[in-house]
Amino acid sequence: MGLGQARRPLTMEAPAGLRVVLLNRQRRRRVDARRLGRLLERAAVELGVGGELALVLAGDRLLRRLNRDYRGKDRPTDVLSFPGEGGEGGLGDVVISVETAERNARSLGRTVPQELEVLALHGLLHVLGHDHETDGGTMRRLEQRLRRRLLGRP
Repeated sequence: MGLGQARRPLTMEAPAGLRVVLLNRQRRRRVDARRLGRLLERAAVELGVGGELALVLAGDRLLRRLNRDYRGKDRPTDVLSFPGEGGEGGLGDVVISVETAERNARSLGRTVPQELEVLALHGLLHVLGHDHETDGGTMRRLEQRLRRRLLGRP
């Protein structure tokens, strides 16, 4: 995907076997990447999945480029997911724009950490093959259930 090298990736592994590799490619805002990793590990336990997942925190510039190159939309977006091959190939990559997350948080009445959690869960579900644009609400219901169980809010 050409995300480049990041400084000191943080790797976390849960007992269920999810290994989260966290890459923070932005410097505008301090982010508790471990908190996001733990959330994804708990979600993996709830969903009964394991493997390796890369979580990349970036800025609008990278998300705009990826959105243009992979989706044909020349604008930044909040989260993009790139499913992997599974098994040794990994579950895939979730890339979040922290800048867009900040704007979302303001407009939705959330804190930035809360919005990042929502986007991380959303991205994980996409990596696992869920698609809210075509599944008749299945992903939305699953995401709401995970938010209630793991975040204590819808």
